[in-house]
Amino acid sequence: MKILTAEQIREIDLKTTTYENISSLELMKRASKAFFDWFTTRFTDKNLPVSVFSGTGNNGGDGLVVARMLQKSGYKVNVFIVEYSQHYSEDCAHNVRRAKVENIPIKKITSTGDLPSLSGFEIIIDAIFGTGLNREVTGIAREVIEKINRSGKKIISIDVPSGLSMNGKTYFAVHATETVTMQIPKLALYLPDNRNFTGEVYLINIGLNETAISDAKTAFYFITKQEIKELLKPLDKFAHKGTQGHSLLIGGSIGKMGSVCLASRAALKTGCGLVTAYVPKCGTSVLQSAFPEAMVVEDRNDTHITGIDFTIHPDAVGAGVGLSESPETQHAFYRFLQQNKSPLVIDADGLNILSKNKEWLALLPSRTILTPHPKELSRLIGVWNEDYDKIYKTREFAKKYRLIIVLKGAYTLIIDSENVYVNSSGTPALATAGSGDVLTGIITSLLAQGYEPLDAAKAGVFIHGLTANLSATKIHARSFTASDIIDNIGNAYFDIEK
Repeated sequence: MKILTAEQIREIDLKTTTYENISSLELMKRASKAFFDWFTTRFTDKNLPVSVFSGTGNNGGDGLVVARMLQKSGYKVNVFIVEYSQHYSEDCAHNVRRAKVENIPIKKITSTGDLPSLSGFEIIIDAIFGTGLNREVTGIAREVIEKINRSGKKIISIDVPSGLSMNGKTYFAVHATETVTMQIPKLALYLPDNRNFTGEVYLINIGLNETAISDAKTAFYFITKQEIKELLKPLDKFAHKGTQGHSLLIGGSIGKMGSVCLASRAALKTGCGLVTAYVPKCGTSVLQSAFPEAMVVEDRNDTHITGIDFTIHPDAVGAGVGLSESPETQHAFYRFLQQNKSPLVIDADGLNILSKNKEWLALLPSRTILTPHPKELSRLIGVWNEDYDKIYKTREFAKKYRLIIVLKGAYTLIIDSENVYVNSSGTPALATAGSGDVLTGIITSLLAQGYEPLDAAKAGVFIHGLTANLSATKIHARSFTASDIIDNIGNAYFDIEK
């Protein structure tokens, strides 16, 4: 699914009215009806008092149409028009007149003295500014937003939280508890810098013209379940362990063998036919006891890896989990990189070793997958000013070394030299020790099964996140562990394929 800019979305709105021979008012009604359907499904108690804050532009028009629909359906609605400008868009002005005819309580806010008390409302719908805002919020609009943010009420933003910048750092905006965005994802809604503004983000279809969307060019995409469903390979009736790929996981050191166990288990549960772990001697009994399905190749050293020597021929390698950064291990890792020809995933200590020896990045096979968290990424590419700067620098880094970067976090970003993909699955439950080790195993498994590196990264990240979504009602997010991710990989496959 494409992520587009505000300018592109305006063009698609216009093309939709042209291609489908409808008015802009009809398109506004479509969008408002989609929001109304979402709202009334979520909030069935019509006795909850609702306040709608509208601006003077088309986002304000959306809010006014929603208010009319809610009142007609039996909800108790008050409308406040934040008159930050005396110029109303034509469609907004039309809906102000319609709201008055339908006797919806409306109050204009033009100065501080007009600010209403919000104590009598349970839900605030924010429709002050939309995606077209390209300046800092000032004046009466800022005062209104400050009051909304202090209200302690549930705040639902239509399309985007008012004040949110679409192409740079946001310093002031509505602190929405939920954002209901219209059909096309907006990058700003999924960036860590904006987490205090966006709340939970929901995507609703408003009937924009598919040809118009298809014509739009972009380098940003939103990963959906449908895309992953189409990407998954069928399981052949005559498949056997020799046809399903062989993963090699390299890592572990004294006190950190759990990471290799997790990565190895995840690789097998993701569908790999064979899994081998290359570990120091201290890890052999641990793996053979905890995970008997895995094969083990021992390093000659007891406590950490000193020489990565093996005679097997893996289809993909995942390296770095629990590896340690001892000088001997670093040297062994360097020798491995010089000789390795297999598709490769690097995580954890493998990334830290690369950040200390950046000239080794040139040794990585094309489209090697790196899976850093933000701290590990900063060691590789340097510091950034804000999220857009981070994305730009990561893409340049990926282009320079022909890499795929999986930047872990809420809405994990997958970045290669050309495009940026935003993952749609996952919950805060994944913020637990060993979660990254599991992801390494999942992606390595998919690589070994013959997926292209970018597809392996996208599917792996989505499956990893989906396990948390599917178990959310059974395992509390605070109690979720990395092993729970592994235990739910099969359920994730069931959910994707249904």
